[in-house]
Amino acid sequence: MISVNGDIKKYVIIGNGTAAAGCIEGIRKNDANGDITVISEEKHHVYSRPLISYYLEGKTDTERMLYRGADFYEKNGCKVYYGVKASGITSAVDGNGYTVALSDGRSIKAEKICVCTGSRPFVPPFEGLGSVVNKFSFMTLDDALGLEKALNELSEGVKKPSVLIVGAGLIGLKCAEGIYEKAGKITVCDLADRVLSSILDAENASIVEGKLRERRIDFLLGNSVKKFSAGEALMNDGSIVKFDVLVLAVGVRANSEIVKNAGGNVNRGIIVDTRMRTSLPDVYAAGDCAEGYDSSIGSNRVLAILPNAYMQGFTAGVNISGGDAVFDNAIPMNSIGFFGFHIMTAGSYDDVCFCENRDGAVRKFFVKDGLLKGFMLIGSEERAGIYTSLIREKVPLDSVSSDFAHNIASNYIFSAEIRRKRLGGAV
Repeated sequence: MISVNGDIKKYVIIGNGTAAAGCIEGIRKNDANGDITVISEEKHHVYSRPLISYYLEGKTDTERMLYRGADFYEKNGCKVYYGVKASGITSAVDGNGYTVALSDGRSIKAEKICVCTGSRPFVPPFEGLGSVVNKFSFMTLDDALGLEKALNELSEGVKKPSVLIVGAGLIGLKCAEGIYEKAGKITVCDLADRVLSSILDAENASIVEGKLRERRIDFLLGNSVKKFSAGEALMNDGSIVKFDVLVLAVGVRANSEIVKNAGGNVNRGIIVDTRMRTSLPDVYAAGDCAEGYDSSIGSNRVLAILPNAYMQGFTAGVNISGGDAVFDNAIPMNSIGFFGFHIMTAGSYDDVCFCENRDGAVRKFFVKDGLLKGFMLIGSEERAGIYTSLIREKVPLDSVSSDFAHNIASNYIFSAEIRRKRLGGAV
């Protein structure tokens, strides 16, 4: 694709995660020659963030964590600026495109921009937090490397270090799994009254908590830190938790400031439409920083999951390079494993519930207006892809077999027509 002034079109992608990789591949679908520059605050090749806990477990290494091959940027003709942050975007003086300012003082011209800045840890203003020496977040490879180094150094002493994790969500619990063999005592606290409170109901959360307690992971739920001092935390209930290492996994915030400061519309994330366009001309956004359309609720929200990030990035890349792509069937999905115990969730849960407890597995399906709107599979992965497809594509349940329609948690059998048309014959 050639720009209006006859030059090679210039694209700038701010960020270097899954959404950025999707954007690169979307651009190259239409434009084999455009100039692509990637601004990477991290100093690493694009990698799969969900694998950082498996790295700590020793189940993978930094090479196998790569989200795309080592030659990905070279094959796609990309220039990458590592270890530098995009500090702002402004309209070019000549009115043609934008200027992207970098934290090292340089600037880059861009005709089209895709913001893929992801999210950052939310750290509450805990009293005394500054007194804690070994404290970490758990979102990036550098976080995992730093945590690994601290645990290994402390383990050279008399005993394995005690770890306090603040946050019983996905990040905190995956951290607990990742450090299990490297730590001595692990304590997880959270203001919520259950683990994984954003995706599980009380019944299913209790099952997951029980599985983790079997691994001698302790929980202080409905409780959090009031004050830190060196080596210990005073909890809200007055109890004291001693620790050697602190991990803060309270939550995340979208990195939306670069668009907000340029005058773009921002809510909990950068507001985008189903083509990933922001309110700024020729500026797109994708991934954990973006607030896009969630078809399960019929409105926008941040869906911070890897498949969503890739699809948003790819959609943005296709559109900024002259194509026409829409991503209008995003739904929240989670596929999680803790010590071999599997949990899968998708969609929304505020509708009529059909529940089955069989062979140690719990399956909950949420139905409204004849459509499957969401599910929770605890201790089971069976046919999750089929259920996800039904939610995404809004397939009426009366178009599947009568057994499924009348007892959604029983036979899981789909009509031949549905298998052929929507599921490729797979059951």
